[in-house]
Amino acid sequence: MGTIKVRKEGVLLQKTDLAFENAGVLNPGVIKEGQHIHLFYRAVRLGNFSSIGYCRLSSPLVIEERSDVPIMSPEYNFEIHGMEDPRIVKIDGLYYLTYTAYDGINALGALATSLNLTKWHKHGIIVPQITYDEFNTLLQHKPQLNVKYSRYNIDMTEKPHTDGNAMVWDKNLIFFPRRIHHRLYFLHRIRPDVQLLIGINSLDELTEQFWKNYFTHFEEHVLLAPKYAHEVSYIGGGCPPIETAEGWLMIYHGVYDTIAGYAYCCCAALLDLDDPQQEIGRLPYPLFFPEEAYERIGEVSNVCFPTGAVVEGDMLYIYYGAADERIAVASVSISALLVELQRAEPQSTSTQHPPNHYEN
Repeated sequence: MGTIKVRKEGVLLQKTDLAFENAGVLNPGVIKEGQHIHLFYRAVRLGNFSSIGYCRLSSPLVIEERSDVPIMSPEYNFEIHGMEDPRIVKIDGLYYLTYTAYDGINALGALATSLNLTKWHKHGIIVPQITYDEFNTLLQHKPQLNVKYSRYNIDMTEKPHTDGNAMVWDKNLIFFPRRIHHRLYFLHRIRPDVQLLIGINSLDELTEQFWKNYFTHFEEHVLLAPKYAHEVSYIGGGCPPIETAEGWLMIYHGVYDTIAGYAYCCCAALLDLDDPQQEIGRLPYPLFFPEEAYERIGEVSNVCFPTGAVVEGDMLYIYYGAADERIAVASVSISALLVELQRAEPQSTSTQHPPNHYEN
């Protein structure tokens, strides 16, 4: 397999002196409507409090308008410390904007919907809320699960300022951009894997009993697990799945360990259109990884964190958080990427080493 040619287009958006985004702008949800591209980004003020900022693009790399106030801010206790890492899709005429709601202890996937991209209705947390004790009990009955589930989801209730009811972090909540077999599908992530929720008719079905049944068969919901060296530590959702004739194109993030700490890279996989649980192929190397100074040095160094994408002709533009401080863009031929993914093996293993570039 050859290496896909990716063009780093550079930094699109930087933080400003405005109070709501004076510490960083990153990890945007992106959607194209007509001639405009709408970008909803995580805006961070000093102290790590996040809201959702907004700008509109006239083309993939040209900012037309940028709001000087957040389009959405924390209102409820479950999100009081921040609304983080938005993703956005449109299903049946309704916009679904998902984000990580952070209350200072718990980080859980939440949803807001809109008919017009300006007025939003918050639905609250829609991922499972499971305590560490409950999760650890579950793991004892699931020996086939990756041992890192225990390692990454240790009991946070021992940390100060918790009341013993801290929840397992469940982030990267991302809807598929249309119903599949008339049902809603979404991704979510309890480290180290990406999980898939298959087929609900409406959000009303996500009851406490629903999630109890879900965790009874938790291993069946693992969609993607780390396979290659560049994603060996853990993986997580990235952009909303992109529908192509060949399958759902998944742009996700992979994490590997370096002597300088974790590094986050952009990865790609292809899933079956009718049955997204079936993996068609996966790149055995990162699509791109932190190389440029703006990706290597920042609030959290060595991070390329993809969260939004737009297709223009044959070009796929990927919007990503660079070093947790700024928003950058990379572009790649989508046809070339799909050819490479169809040549890739979905279940192969690799002796390849992760990119070696953090020696200093």
